[in-house]
Amino acid sequence: MTELTLSLAAARALHLAAQGLLQPRRRKARADDLLAAIRQMGVLQIDTIHVVARSPYLVLWSRLGDYPQAWLERLLEDGALFEYWAHEACFVPIEDYALYRHRMLDPAAMGWKYSATWMRERRAEVDAVLEHIRVNGPTRSSDFERGDGKAGGWWSWKPEKRSLEVLFTTGALMIARRHNFQRVYDLAERVLPDWDDGRLPTAEAGARALLLKAVKALGLAKAGWTADYFRSKGARPDLAALVAEGALLRARVAGWDEPVYIHPEHAELAAAAAAGALTASLTTILSPFDPVVWDRRRALELFDFDYRLECYTPADKRRHGYFCLPILRRGALVGRVDAKAHRRDGVFELKALHMEPGLRLSARLVDDVAAALRRCAAWHGCAQVRLEQCAPQEFAAPLAAALAADAQREAA
Repeated sequence: MTELTLSLAAARALHLAAQGLLQPRRRKARADDLLAAIRQMGVLQIDTIHVVARSPYLVLWSRLGDYPQAWLERLLEDGALFEYWAHEACFVPIEDYALYRHRMLDPAAMGWKYSATWMRERRAEVDAVLEHIRVNGPTRSSDFERGDGKAGGWWSWKPEKRSLEVLFTTGALMIARRHNFQRVYDLAERVLPDWDDGRLPTAEAGARALLLKAVKALGLAKAGWTADYFRSKGARPDLAALVAEGALLRARVAGWDEPVYIHPEHAELAAAAAAGALTASLTTILSPFDPVVWDRRRALELFDFDYRLECYTPADKRRHGYFCLPILRRGALVGRVDAKAHRRDGVFELKALHMEPGLRLSARLVDDVAAALRRCAAWHGCAQVRLEQCAPQEFAAPLAAALAADAQREAA
């Protein structure tokens, strides 16, 4: 394959095609489509915020449309997925377990996710938690009563929860299943009884495999994008050597000084993109933890989309809202919406919707965005969509009208 030059629009299309976000699906999702989508992304990041559907469910919905959320838990319980620290806490296809095993064997390199001090000073308590699971079977953190008089929360875990998480990071425990989205921990040898560390690839081979998987999942990648995808550490990879041996292809994006790299399995897709034959036609709502936007620098470079998650920002300093969801429309990130699903009342509240500056208002744009919002609301079991604030203001009335028209058509 000769070195291609892609327009920025073609680069975006190639990225979205690799992520499963280029065009709407033509058929209703099946259970095995969830696993295929996770394999295509490489990982599915987990987050517990649920003002709308929790992030892993929303990431899959953006690609697959409506599906029962219980399918994801079933994949975990059936052993098709496992949980570990990949990009962050993620669901990962079980066939990639070996690629993360080195992290478990060197937990001290995992930063805040592991505490050597806790293991050293509370060893007896850690061993007691492990023995409890060995004797009593799969266990949730809530199965241990809090005895220190403190409230719960991320930074004030009870001792048993800290021990569970430390043991999870070392790989001694795995997540057998989830119950009401709570982790259920069990011994690794019971969750993955056939694993043998004799099958472990070298650290170098594992790092190489993750690099190639990252480039494949991204569709195309600058050198600086590759490490973030799976949070890989260590020496910078020799991408030129990988190109020389045919493990990667090199290409150019018009207007960018540095090259991009493409996985050989995407050679035909890249050629189609360069020829203008990839048409991005999907309009959907993304999670803040979607791979398309989780690397904020990449989202800015590729989509000119300056995105920040503001749920950890003090309310008076937020620009766009608590949990803003990016809006993907026909190959561009055109806005963001701070939404909340009031499931009991059947209302999907658009607390604040911000379209990107300089965006040209058109009936087609309005209809696309309204339809995506209606689909998202319906998946949340909300028949009503309520728009509270909108910027720019001239977008508000047409969008409200389009939302109302969609509702009338669905009611007819």
